[in-house]
Amino acid sequence: MATPIAATSPLRRARTYASFVRLEHTLFSLPLLIAGVFSAPGPALGAGRWALIAVAAVGARTAALALNRLIDRRLDALNPRTRTRELPSGAMSGAEAWTLLLVASLAYLAACAALGAWYLRVAVIPLAVFAIYPYLKRWTSLCHLGVGTALALSPLAGYAAAHPDLARPGPALWLAGFALCWVTGFDIIYATLDEAFDREHGVHSLVVRLGRRRALVVSALLHAAAFVCVALAGYGVLHASDHHALWGGWATGELLVGVGLLLLIEQKKSANVDLAFFKVNVWVGFFVLAMVLAARAAGGF
Repeated sequence: MATPIAATSPLRRARTYASFVRLEHTLFSLPLLIAGVFSAPGPALGAGRWALIAVAAVGARTAALALNRLIDRRLDALNPRTRTRELPSGAMSGAEAWTLLLVASLAYLAACAALGAWYLRVAVIPLAVFAIYPYLKRWTSLCHLGVGTALALSPLAGYAAAHPDLARPGPALWLAGFALCWVTGFDIIYATLDEAFDREHGVHSLVVRLGRRRALVVSALLHAAAFVCVALAGYGVLHASDHHALWGGWATGELLVGVGLLLLIEQKKSANVDLAFFKVNVWVGFFVLAMVLAARAAGGF
């Protein structure tokens, strides 16, 4: 017999909330956001602005996951792979999920307002993307682009928060292009887990439309494009200054090769989604961040 929600301990509830928003998936978006912060020359940020960026990032990501789980609640209950998630299993109530969504959204909007009026005016854009992309799988096999677009906002948000003048956006735009292609590519791999379920229930994906083999070819092409984008981002950061240290160029190049190898391993191990998604893919963002930091240090800014 399941334990009533009201009878569970505060620690257990906290663990349930962390699982609900997939706290560990922050490892995909956080490095890209920080990379966006350091993608262009600018003054060092104070602790207060870093804190506001952190609140906005956590609030936005929590709102995104809460929206996704609430919108997909019925599908998750039908799918054997996802029916143990917090909402369909009853570990979390709908009221709790809606409350978490409201609190996270308000925290995000408050942080944007504190960053500046312009940030509050554009704050609706990520929320709109987060609300739309869970529905895409009901309409189009290009639904994977919705997840990619949501993650592509991370480096742009970091860049904009750290550079109010929006000067030299090139590397941040290339980082966004990388995120779009990278995340779209690995979402196609992830969709192979639900191929049979999606076909049976009319859920759209490239795996359903093209078949697994051809969908994985598209994923590989997207990851090749992602590599080109991140290489151009690294080049842009490295050459933002007229003078850059030779060692920095080597370090940037070596880390770029690391990104390429991780993407290649992810493709080679795509049949083992747990390995490709959670054990290999999780390192990609950190290698990108390290590459940006090495390029920035070499550029002397």
